[in-house]
Amino acid sequence: MNSLRLEKAYGSWAREYRPIYGPLEAGLDRFVAYDKPADFIGKQAARREKETGGRLRLRCFVVDVTDADVIGDEPIWHGEKVVGWVTSGGYAHASKLSVAMGYVSRELADEAQGWTIEILGHRRTARLQPKPLFDADAKRLMG
Repeated sequence: MNSLRLEKAYGSWAREYRPIYGPLEAGLDRFVAYDKPADFIGKQAARREKETGGRLRLRCFVVDVTDADVIGDEPIWHGEKVVGWVTSGGYAHASKLSVAMGYVSRELADEAQGWTIEILGHRRTARLQPKPLFDADAKRLMG
């Protein structure tokens, strides 16, 4: 996994961005022209998601690990309930932190406290990372 991608909180196709996630859930709704007069594939579904708010939100976490990083499909807990799953993650070398990206329920997506991610059968404390660890103002594009 490209650690800079994780530090910039960039998702990737087939992990964070798949047809099963809507643009609002994936944080890509700013790129959708909902009122475009011409039809496009998925227009009705995108409009429906915008009206209902969708079920999920893509979020980035910093994970307190000891000997293993997430790789994907690990459960994300909030309190005593599984509320999502990791889509990708790994060690972010420049930040020297373990990072996980994943989808969680919309209702809890902005909760600052109470997160854990299960790695190899052990729940590890996770901190919601609302801004990218690297280039939080998006002034530098990845090349």
